[in-house]
Parts: sequence; C-alpha cells; structure tokens
Amino acid sequence: MNFHTRKWVKPEDLNPNGTLFGGSLLRWIDEEAAIYAICQLDNQRVVTKFMSEINFVSSARQGDIIELGMKATHFGRTSITLRAEVRNKITRKSILTVERMVFVNLGADGVPAPHGRDRIRYADEAYERYRQTVQTAADATALAAANEAARETESEDASVH
Repeated sequence: MNFHTRKWVKPEDLNPNGTLFGGSLLRWIDEEAAIYAICQLDNQRVVTKFMSEINFVSSARQGDIIELGMKATHFGRTSITLRAEVRNKITRKSILTVERMVFVNLGADGVPAPHGRDRIRYADEAYERYRQTVQTAADATALAAANEAARETESEDASVH
C-alpha cells in the first residue's frame, strides 16, 4: 500500500461528536483515488463507478494527522480497481478501509475506453517514459534541423555552379 496523501484534521472537518466527519473523509478518499487512477491510466477522464462497503474501524480527532493509502488491485479493459486505507500517521492505527473502488477510463467522447494497462506503474517508470519521450522529441528536432541545414547547403552549392 502506498500512502501518498496526508491530511491534518481541523475543526471544520469534525462532526458534532468532535471526531472526523465521515463525509469529509469519503470526499478525500474519492479525490485521492481519482488522482491515483489518473496517474496509473495516464488519462484525466476517469470516473468513480463503484465503491464497496466502507468499514470505519476507528476515528480521528482534531489535530490528528491521517494518511490515505491506495493500491491498484485489478486492471480491467476500461477500468481500474483500487483498495483504500486510511490510518493515523503517528500511531499507524487503521481508521477506515474500502476494499474495492472501481474507476472507469473515458475517451474524449465520454464513453468508456480501453486503457491498455495491466500492472501498477510507479513514479520512476512514469518519469523514465516521460524522459524518453522528451529525448525522442529532441532527437527529432535535431534531425529536422540538420536536414534543413543540409538542404540549404545543397541549394547554395547548386546556385554557385
């Protein structure tokens, strides 16, 4: 489980019992899960399709720091399934788990579209792919400039003769 986000529980996040309001926590989880799905699928057009039973096992109080963890557990043709866990950063005590959250990858037309992924992609892999893309673009630009320079030289040589 990768814990990517930390939240500081503030007064505005509390319910009348003085503990973290479940609705605030669910909003944070949905946002974090969507960001995780976007990063895994390389597409900003993903939507929450399904959330399984939500199991609150303990609570958080004002001043607590909590961590939200996500892990991809399954890649479908157009979907990704995640598991979420929230825990207290200091005590590591579990606050909540969501066993299954399904996000659907959408095309530009808003219709579910295949994403082509079959495993978790880690940040260093994504960076390496980005670096290779940038290098390929730089190589293509350099090649085009060299070809243009060669054509100009040929054109100048032809006009001299």
